[in-house]
Amino acid sequence: MKYISIGGIEVSRIGLGAMSMTSYYNIGEGSESESIHCIHRALDLGVTHIDTAEIYGPYTNEELVGKALKGRRDKVVLATKFGLVSHATGGPGVLNSRPDNIRTAVEGSLKRLGTDHIDLYYQHRVDTNTPIEDTIGALAELVKAGKIRYIGLSEAGPATIRRAHAVHPITALQTEYSLWSRDPEATLLPLLRELGIGFVPYSPLGHGFLTGQLQSPEQLADDDWRKTNPRFTPDNFKKNLLIVEAVKAVASEVDATPAQVALAWLLAQGDDIAPIPGTKRVARVEENTAADSIRLSTAQINQLNNLVPAAGARHDEGNMAVVDR
Repeated sequence: MKYISIGGIEVSRIGLGAMSMTSYYNIGEGSESESIHCIHRALDLGVTHIDTAEIYGPYTNEELVGKALKGRRDKVVLATKFGLVSHATGGPGVLNSRPDNIRTAVEGSLKRLGTDHIDLYYQHRVDTNTPIEDTIGALAELVKAGKIRYIGLSEAGPATIRRAHAVHPITALQTEYSLWSRDPEATLLPLLRELGIGFVPYSPLGHGFLTGQLQSPEQLADDDWRKTNPRFTPDNFKKNLLIVEAVKAVASEVDATPAQVALAWLLAQGDDIAPIPGTKRVARVEENTAADSIRLSTAQINQLNNLVPAAGARHDEGNMAVVDR
């Protein structure tokens, strides 16, 4: 496994997103012991970047990650997120990035994760009711106190990033980016490189679509959130299979899986990009981390660059409403 620097912190080229271990995706029953084994296998393969959030579960994902990292905490860049749980009023799903809420949130995360510090602490979504300067100011105080080491933003737009970075250096931005979500290339990536901020793409496999394992929306359980995603509706699903077929074609040329090709393409976009594919299966961890050794030719990268855009918005209206642009 190769390692890179994102905004001044060294991480494995490919990380591990833990979200699906406790919430959102229904991809078959998975036990806590299997998820912990998944994290341990990732660490054994050289993964040092583990990502979670208090909203995942809520809370149970951080508890799971904390159990998995017991005795191995010093080997990991541990990232979690706040801001989608209002601890004063509203509870889970309510945006709140006020300083008092941050102070409550970080104490809960530290306890659940079983650690005395968080390496990378993200604002999960921008809270338009709280000036970003106030939010980052509170986070800067936590850096001084040693409770967090680095500050991150998730789904923040260019103006917010600039304002935040002016208060305290931002280490990383987390946003969806993959072969079927290319939006960051126009404005965000150039801005991040200008400011020296690393990029952590989430859902680098298009919520599992780019793995080629899904051939029909009927494969998704009724309680799988992807059922509400515009790109997984029957008409769009069928159109988007053309993207998967093109990825499969390249995969056959390099003796790899479609997931590995999708990740290899992402890694080829720059040495400041550290994707965090999510899974709760050991086999998928092994498959994803192996993508670090795959090299695509210039012709293959160009071929993938020119894929037809995905049909459908990347989130439904409710989720897009809290994406800062």
